[in-house]
Amino acid sequence: MLSITGRPLKGRASRLCDGLSRRDILRAGTLAVGGLTLPQLLQAERATGIRDSKKAVIMIYMCGAPGHQDMYDLKMDAPTEIRGSFKPIPTNVPGIEICEHMPRLAGIMDKCVPLRSMYGSPSGAHDSFICYTGRKVPNQPAGGWPSVGSVASKVLGARNEAVPPFVGLSPDAGHPPYGSPGHPGFLGIAHSAFRPSGPAQNDMKLQGIDTSRLDNRRALLTSVDSLRRDIDASGTLAGMDTLTQQAFDILTSTSLANALDISEEPAAVRERYGKGDPKRYGDGAPRNLEHFLMARRLVEAGCRVVTLNFGRWDFHSNNFNGMKDTHLPQFDQGLSALIEDLHNRGMADDVAVVAWGEFGRTPRINKDAGRDHWPQVGGGLLAGGGFRTGQVIGATDRLGGEIAERPVHFSEVIATLYRHLGIDPDALKLNDLTGRPQYLLEKTTPMPELV
Repeated sequence: MLSITGRPLKGRASRLCDGLSRRDILRAGTLAVGGLTLPQLLQAERATGIRDSKKAVIMIYMCGAPGHQDMYDLKMDAPTEIRGSFKPIPTNVPGIEICEHMPRLAGIMDKCVPLRSMYGSPSGAHDSFICYTGRKVPNQPAGGWPSVGSVASKVLGARNEAVPPFVGLSPDAGHPPYGSPGHPGFLGIAHSAFRPSGPAQNDMKLQGIDTSRLDNRRALLTSVDSLRRDIDASGTLAGMDTLTQQAFDILTSTSLANALDISEEPAAVRERYGKGDPKRYGDGAPRNLEHFLMARRLVEAGCRVVTLNFGRWDFHSNNFNGMKDTHLPQFDQGLSALIEDLHNRGMADDVAVVAWGEFGRTPRINKDAGRDHWPQVGGGLLAGGGFRTGQVIGATDRLGGEIAERPVHFSEVIATLYRHLGIDPDALKLNDLTGRPQYLLEKTTPMPELV
């Protein structure tokens, strides 16, 4: 092995889910370590079953915010300038109707939960932040609020060392928040989303380099970095250590590359998901249906959280043609294929799925046949997770503009997803960049209707 300092590399066999050894923990005593207190770390060690758990979350961010009243909450008794041109159709659950342009989801509504009374966006400004964190953008702690995927990476770690715990299938977009997979906030770059895209997949395999040469390069890199460690006051190197280790794990295993290779799927499965359109839609995201299939393969391989972005639903004009011709049919195909696939493969209890945007759209249709921003109420869809499905949660008034029953805050849904993963948001505090412990959510009680 190449070495500068001559110090042997430490093994990882005895390390806890936070990447710390038992000796590190005992030496730390009652001090906070890595943002976790000693009791929390001991609790994490006792709950080793959580580390091996197959529980996972797939989140579909619908860039630009779709109109709830054009998908799950059609208002046929409202005036024409409110209800629009879409018609409702019955689903396979008596009493639940959704938009006519989502027939496949209608056929599996017993496996879904439409949310008709989402709220929490403070201003109606476009940002994926509240979908990924359950928090508002203003007044963040030092470093910023972390996303669900980053928290899962920090608290639970990797289930398969060769597969990142948090993967973002979110291509960059013209409007940057549309392209975000969810930020790590005060948890740091070590817990960022791994973002495979395009040619990068070719870099996940050793190209003519055997593992012994790779080990030599790893040892040399470790020795060089140790010379810089003492002068790094920002913590960046510590975060890079984790990313470097992750890169080596990926290179020495085919697990991640195989999960991303959907050509291994039977043709009938790929056809059921479809291809969609890999080109960016305006300043939004592609409508890439292969990402839905890729997300299933990733959680099956060991990912804890996978996020993906889809389309651009910000139809200030031509709302009904835009949704009917370019968005709803493809969204219906991709999401229904994912939900059915999870059930067919026995994964539905382990994998929770949520699809939503950052707010709703105005009840009144504007002069350009569009709907504008409406933070008062929006909608979404849940599936899987072992949840009580086949029900609707929440309701709006006759015009779809105000919440009439059961307001559902974004943070309640996020709390439910945390509990599904095995994380208790009521008990857990993580330190921000000033060392101040922070609860992750404003509302930490999971939704009782789902359990």
